[in-house]
Amino acid sequence: LPYANIFQAVTPDILHQLYQGLVKHLLGWLAQACGPNEIDARCRRFPPNHHIRLFMKGITDLSRISGTEHAQICCFLLGVIIDARLPGNMSSTRLLRAVRGLLDFLYLAQYPCHSSETLSLLDKALVLFHDNKEIFIDLGIRNHFNLPKLHATRHYVSMIRFFGTTDNYNTEYTERLHIDLAKDAYRATNRKDKFMQMTQWLERKEKIVRHAKFIHWRLHNDVPHHPSPQPASLSFDRTQTLAKHPSAKAVSFRTLISDYGATYFREALARYIVQQNHLDESLSRSRLEALAANVHLPFHSVAVYHKIKWLSVDTRGHGDPLATVDSVHVMPCRTSTCRKNDALPACFDTALINNGTGQSVGVEGYRVGQIRAIFSIRERDAQFLFPPTHQPPKHLAYVEWFKPFPSTPDSRHGMYKITRSVRSGERLASIIPVSNIVRSIHLIPKFGPVAPRHWTSNNVLEECDAFFVNCYIDRHSFVTLR
Repeated sequence: LPYANIFQAVTPDILHQLYQGLVKHLLGWLAQACGPNEIDARCRRFPPNHHIRLFMKGITDLSRISGTEHAQICCFLLGVIIDARLPGNMSSTRLLRAVRGLLDFLYLAQYPCHSSETLSLLDKALVLFHDNKEIFIDLGIRNHFNLPKLHATRHYVSMIRFFGTTDNYNTEYTERLHIDLAKDAYRATNRKDKFMQMTQWLERKEKIVRHAKFIHWRLHNDVPHHPSPQPASLSFDRTQTLAKHPSAKAVSFRTLISDYGATYFREALARYIVQQNHLDESLSRSRLEALAANVHLPFHSVAVYHKIKWLSVDTRGHGDPLATVDSVHVMPCRTSTCRKNDALPACFDTALINNGTGQSVGVEGYRVGQIRAIFSIRERDAQFLFPPTHQPPKHLAYVEWFKPFPSTPDSRHGMYKITRSVRSGERLASIIPVSNIVRSIHLIPKFGPVAPRHWTSNNVLEECDAFFVNCYIDRHSFVTLR
């Protein structure tokens, strides 16, 4: 075949070349560099998040890791090694940059739509890894990098230009057929003469599906609809929802302070009421506090919600079912419904909050806060406290703030470092509309050389002073929080 290029027949494969190849190698290298005990200790101390799977037994002793599990580990892998102590007290800068380059390449390679700019970023990410990979040789972990799957990454840009985005030929999508066409079929046999039984079972299933479609067509006179192909949507469209009824109908202010940690709930609500009544004025801090001190609240309890959800939007009109793509939990310590003697720990998630000026990309106009309470005010009370033209939204949230994002992220690992906003030793908090909450945020604790052993996944947000904003939990955070 003189006109065939056999090398172009081997297309990029995200699942087997990257997740089950390079990421698998990388986990072994990092375990040797930082020590398996320290890595596992840090994995057990991450705060919970909708996008993060907590490996409470660590990740270094896992065997037969699937591609899905490797993807889950990649969501926090870079955060595991920040400030970790290396043998000989060697600087971790090159290690962080090498891991960052490989993870950036992995995430960029999975974009559903590419431009010359994103392909340039893909090249730069690979260059960043190669420029810093010698750290593994200096640590005595590797003596060469002659890995075929690593060499294949050099051809990703040219292959994407020639064949399109990697989701066109990623074997991850066809892996599901092992279940549908092999495992389910085998389970339907009696384990004797299985291949003939599997074949017959599959034929019957196909005939049943075709006959069901024929009956549906005759009953409904449907004309087959073939939607015109559309390019992949890059929009961040999702719908914020809360439960129709509150999780607790009447939670007293005292309970909000003791169980929910909303220490200054009454004061924050009074300030919010004053601000809504003086929208046309620019109030100084002293003036605001003076007016808030005179606010009388005609109630001593509020209805409380324990969860915010974001549902996917069917942007292409294919009739796709709604799915929960993100969530924020705000729940105090409670008793398990299964075992009455078991107490479930409190959970107060962190979120990204828009101050009204945030754009679709970048952190300007956004701030991180820990949600302590989600509540609503009765309509008659709202009419009494707020002017008729500025009635509050149905759902409000009590938020403890972190300091604004710094001007640039850390040059080593590309994550923003933030700390809590504190004045006179007390955390700053305020009331905001729930609609200002854009999404959940995962914070990686600043462990230092050795993770403090008294920290746990449940108390780390309270015990730790500084955090790094995780930008690898999903594609939107990877684009926005960098």
